Amino acid sequence: MRNIVVEELVHTPIEEQKIEIVERKGIGHPDSLADGIAEAMSRALCKEYIKKVGAVLHHNTDETQIVAGKAKPSFGGGELIQPIYILLVGRATKYFDGIDIPADRIALKAAKNYVREAMRYLDPETDIIFDVRLGEGSTDLRDVFERQKGKIPLANDTSFGIGYAPLSETENLVYNVERRIYEEFRKKEKAMGEDVKVMALREKDTIKLTVAAATVDRHLSNIQEYLAVKEELSNFIKDIANEYTERKVEIFVNTADDVDRGVVYLTVTGTSAESGDDGSVGRGNRCNGLITPGRPMSMEATSGKNPINHVGKIYNILANLIAKDCYEAVEGIKEVHVRILSQIGKPIDQPKVCSIQVIPERGYSVEKMESKIKTVAEEWLAEITKVTEMVINGEIRTF
Repeated sequence: MRNIVVEELVHTPIEEQKIEIVERKGIGHPDSLADGIAEAMSRALCKEYIKKVGAVLHHNTDETQIVAGKAKPSFGGGELIQPIYILLVGRATKYFDGIDIPADRIALKAAKNYVREAMRYLDPETDIIFDVRLGEGSTDLRDVFERQKGKIPLANDTSFGIGYAPLSETENLVYNVERRIYEEFRKKEKAMGEDVKVMALREKDTIKLTVAAATVDRHLSNIQEYLAVKEELSNFIKDIANEYTERKVEIFVNTADDVDRGVVYLTVTGTSAESGDDGSVGRGNRCNGLITPGRPMSMEATSGKNPINHVGKIYNILANLIAKDCYEAVEGIKEVHVRILSQIGKPIDQPKVCSIQVIPERGYSVEKMESKIKTVAEEWLAEITKVTEMVINGEIRTF
């Protein structure tokens, strides 16, 4: 039997707290850009390893670093003065059982392809200097990885993953505002960049959204056109906000602008990484796509870690999946928190503990829910390798 512990959590549910703070860093934010590149490299390596040797080999690309370039944006079109520098650092198996694997080339190609797909105005060939520094893994960790053959993988670290459900109204709003700006508004407005950060403060029943949205200079002739796009974006957010909440929503876009001095959020490439803002894997969104200081969170970076035995990735994803399924399958749960702890060298389907804390709806007993909750957790742990498949196939977002 797995060590699954279910208990009642005596805690004020997030929706009943007076203050809630939620953040999401969009696709073009330097930290998210680092996350996306790291995860793209890992997926590409996984597929190449499977193609070459029939199994995923040891690797981790979760230390990708972005050093900002230097740009001179200007209405009508400015220029990038100094390219962005991206260090592709981590570990990868480059030789296995007599077979050479071009890990550096695969990682570089994946990084460039990701930038090309995610960013409209950032050219990976001319606007970025990529520096590939993938080393080999440490001997003991590679040994742990090797010992998994034909068995449940062994944890590469003593670490923990955390998840919760359901998303609050504010969390759902923040996540979808950024997603829909990227997927909808950006497509109809050429001047909209990909670097969008959404920060929400809920005070009782009023949600105040502060949005930092990069605009692209070549599609704006003057400050009046910039202000028109800014107003259009505010209206777009106001319209879609009604789909996620009935609370009062106040919207503030690009509050650092000083129009009288001509200082506005204008970029050449659509991201602040072009000038001044560096980025690192794991400094942004957790694997549910949000930064939530009022919720339990792991500090582990999820993106770029190998999806076979790196519990810093697998357990964070798994904790959220278990929490979501518990909430949907078990009647009477108001809020559920899941914490899963590994022990290095032990099978990942046998965590040191899987702690599930439940805030029940009024009139419901956690003791009566316990059996169903444990069943959900047992089923996921028994099929834990499904998480690996979902990650490699790109079915799960990691940021």
